[in-house]
Amino acid sequence: MVGEKMKDSEKAPVEVWKQALENITPQIEVKSRRVGGANFQVPTEIRPERKVSIAMKNMVLYARKRSGHSMAEKLCAEIIAAYNNEGAAFKRKEDMHKMAEANKAFAHFRF
Repeated sequence: MVGEKMKDSEKAPVEVWKQALENITPQIEVKSRRVGGANFQVPTEIRPERKVSIAMKNMVLYARKRSGHSMAEKLCAEIIAAYNNEGAAFKRKEDMHKMAEANKAFAHFRF
């Protein structure tokens, strides 16, 4: 379906999917850490396996929330949106990075 909808693109559908997954893969996440009675959002790097699983989970989650007839159409639309650096899954990644950037003062609490 991705190949049919992106006929003008010279990339193969598998390459489009790989690029889309790369575009929505987060590098950093925040974890809650309790220090002295206060909870801090501590930015931490993500293991490579977890990066891929988070990206796929977000893609499927936001594809389910899309409007459309079948899951295949919804997933196709989400893949194309992620490939173009837009869509809900890409926004989720950007929000994770913004949260980590805002809380980088607490990075010394990670261990």
